[in-house]
Amino acid sequence: MTPAQDSDSEQFEREAWRDGVRTGLPTLFGIAAWGMVVGVAMVKSGLTVWQASAMTLVAFAGSAQLASLPLIAAGAPVWVIFATALVVNLRFVIFSALLGPHFAHLPLRQRFFYGYISGDVSIALFLQRYPEPTPGPVPGKLSFLKGLLVPNWSAWQIGSLIGIFLGSTIPAEWQLGFAGTLAILCIMVPLIINSAALCGVLVATVVAVLAHALPYKLGLLAAVLVGMGSAMFFEETFNRRKVKHG
Repeated sequence: MTPAQDSDSEQFEREAWRDGVRTGLPTLFGIAAWGMVVGVAMVKSGLTVWQASAMTLVAFAGSAQLASLPLIAAGAPVWVIFATALVVNLRFVIFSALLGPHFAHLPLRQRFFYGYISGDVSIALFLQRYPEPTPGPVPGKLSFLKGLLVPNWSAWQIGSLIGIFLGSTIPAEWQLGFAGTLAILCIMVPLIINSAALCGVLVATVVAVLAHALPYKLGLLAAVLVGMGSAMFFEETFNRRKVKHG
């Protein structure tokens, strides 16, 4: 490859990165606000500033963090805390299966790294741009993903750390818990992309309400499991009927 071609290739990759940043930019404020809510919640639940900071940097999973906090505060067994966080984050197994074919050519270490900094919204935006995997590397594809992931991760960590360090000074009257509910709804709604996902959400909602009295917030765990099972069953049944009727 000639120097001119190298320069053109580098310019193309930079433009793809900027395109990723522009695509994800509208979501960054909501991500930061959601991170701040989770940061405040961690401190209010009894974690120290350093424990909460370590949790957000290592886990990087707001829904799993929020699901774990009431269990930690209630003194639930460790296995219940880990099982709840694991089930809440099982959606990333699906995300990984969707992203995997796009980047199977990358070294395992890089795939682990991009898996760590991946978030729901970033993956959804990437799959909208690249719905079908192609064999081998595609110019601009990885740079576009980086443009989505790095700002997303940074916005979350900045918002979360602000919430952690300011958590003790924010009055309860501000009702930030409700803001967190709104934030997660804004993230969830775009991910309901088909009837199977909608079925899973509705079933999980009903189960969560009916099982809210279970100890250690196990109603949430049950809702996630039943909701995922319902979505998978609905999609499998739909696909079978589609094949049967052409």
